[in-house]
Amino acid sequence: MKNRCLWYDTSLEPAPMLERLNEKLTAEVTVIGGGITGLSTALHLAEAGVDVLLIEAGEIPSGGSGRSVGLVNAGLWIPPDDILETLGQEDGERANTLLGGAPAEVFSLIERHAIDCDATRTGTLHLAHNTKGEGDLARRAEQFQRRGAPVELLGGDDCYQRVGTRRIRRALLDHRAGTINPAAYTRGLARAAVKAGARLYTNSPACGVTRHAEDWLVMTTTGSVRAPRVVFATNAYTEDHWNRVRDHFFPGHFFQVASPPLPEELAGDILPEGQGAWDTRMVLSSMRRDAEGRLILGSLGRGEGRPVAWIRCWADRIQRHYFPQLGKMDWECTWTGRIAFTPEHTLRLFEPAPGILGVTGFNGRGVTTGTIVGKGFAHYLVTGDDSLLPLPIRSHRPVRARPLWSSGYESGFTLYHTGQCLRVVT
Repeated sequence: MKNRCLWYDTSLEPAPMLERLNEKLTAEVTVIGGGITGLSTALHLAEAGVDVLLIEAGEIPSGGSGRSVGLVNAGLWIPPDDILETLGQEDGERANTLLGGAPAEVFSLIERHAIDCDATRTGTLHLAHNTKGEGDLARRAEQFQRRGAPVELLGGDDCYQRVGTRRIRRALLDHRAGTINPAAYTRGLARAAVKAGARLYTNSPACGVTRHAEDWLVMTTTGSVRAPRVVFATNAYTEDHWNRVRDHFFPGHFFQVASPPLPEELAGDILPEGQGAWDTRMVLSSMRRDAEGRLILGSLGRGEGRPVAWIRCWADRIQRHYFPQLGKMDWECTWTGRIAFTPEHTLRLFEPAPGILGVTGFNGRGVTTGTIVGKGFAHYLVTGDDSLLPLPIRSHRPVRARPLWSSGYESGFTLYHTGQCLRVVT
């Protein structure tokens, strides 16, 4: 089992040929970060005729945008009524509405720009792993259906036929959702942005932002760009102290393992319609198959730096629990990506200084939320109207004790997974 990201290896969408920023340039808007959020912002700005320049510290993709499970999910992590309780009636319904329509926006971009990312639109499945989980799914289904969302609570043989395991008795099917190869989607957004007129530079890490008359000067190791407006789209990979996004989330991780392609006669009944899935465990397990028939399992926590035997033990445990019909499995590769968490489990949109926009806290919903936020940022920068953003732009208090949040989460994840390996946790 090798440490490498499957999505990079299997992406049919070529990475655009981009150069390092080696000059002093000007633009109307500078975007820092070449993930889904930054690229969606650059693409929509360029389509509106704005001179936009994006810089990315590594290649595209190199962060979480290309390393996720690739679920195109609707909404936030927490249920719709909980969103209202956290954000208030007006802001909560705004977030529910805009993010409920986010999968359609992603698939529209894929179709409009002919992005080859193995997209499926057969929905996603939330799996109840026990009786308590069944109650949670029933509650979510009622809340979604009350708002007119096309979700369906499955049970019995219908559930088994969609998932392929007798371990799950209830599943919530969200027909709005689907799956993609996230690295291919990110590369496709980059290609579309360049075609629309955006200027993109890779291997150009920003090393500081300073005020320069009426503009902001963004400096890199080998160049600079001056612009009146700047977008910080660095999210979970924000590390520099000068980048105020860093103050508004605590980092977490999500690791995955992938099998070699499985023959259809062996695995054809596992998620046969191509849905991605995750369960209701305290520390969730995700599962999906890719376009070549691999089984991909994942969970919260850091995989990088762990012994391969530990990761293999966890993967074997989950596979044998849900899909024992596969017998003994080989695992082809493993990889880890970062997640930006917030204590309230919702995103934060803010303006840390006049002319600078920032966002973070996607809490594991980066594919759809990043796409929508990018479109909303572009609309706001062009018109001054923030109504296409899932939440208003406002000030937030920094997250206190960020290292404690991160270490607490990671310790809990590790303990839970160890319990699974030791069969203490079922």
